[in-house]
Amino acid sequence: MNGKLYLIPALLGDCSAERVLPPYIQHIVNTITHYIVENERTARRFLLKIGYKHSIDNTTFYILNKHTKMEEFDTFLYPVMEGKTIGLLSEAGVPCVADPGNAIVSLAHAKDIAVIPLIGPSSILLALMASGLNGQNFAFVGYLPINRNERIKRIKYLENISAKENQTQICIETPYRNQNLLEDIITSCQAGTKLCIACNITLKEEYIKTKTIHEWKNKLPDLHKKPTVFLLQKKY
Repeated sequence: MNGKLYLIPALLGDCSAERVLPPYIQHIVNTITHYIVENERTARRFLLKIGYKHSIDNTTFYILNKHTKMEEFDTFLYPVMEGKTIGLLSEAGVPCVADPGNAIVSLAHAKDIAVIPLIGPSSILLALMASGLNGQNFAFVGYLPINRNERIKRIKYLENISAKENQTQICIETPYRNQNLLEDIITSCQAGTKLCIACNITLKEEYIKTKTIHEWKNKLPDLHKKPTVFLLQKKY
């Protein structure tokens, strides 16, 4: 009989686990001694912070990141095939959403392994909730191009799609490039287009504001190295 694959959310930053994770998460992590993680060091730190009761040094960690080879994925699920429970632990927020792991989940389904998602903080959904923008029709488009000319073209395209479909467009960026993206949005979009900047969500320094592009031009926040979600909506 196969075990189960739990999708375990993590904190979005340095905040109290009790504030954003239900107690059930602690119960589940204490039933698991095999984890698929993006970074072992941060995974260990997170487990200990929420009260992991097993020996952390005797816990097995499988590393899943951009360097992991496809042929390794099968081996990650060997414990599940032997009837053990395994956890897919996100680096921050929920697994498989702006986060690696979907290939593991897809493989689990192909092997008839039960996949159980657990409740936890998603910066994308929390930002959308607080934005005041359309939450009934939205698209998460991930990272925009690094090349500035391509990025500007993409921003203008997303703005037009937003107007045409009445659809909120959501994107993220590597924290050290946040300011460049913000400045390109401000210079590329029309004055009446709304932009929500959601930064450091769930942390003490949380900052969530929605204004028109025209209103943002008066004063831009400093987003350098701060985890940020950008939400854009244009109406005719």
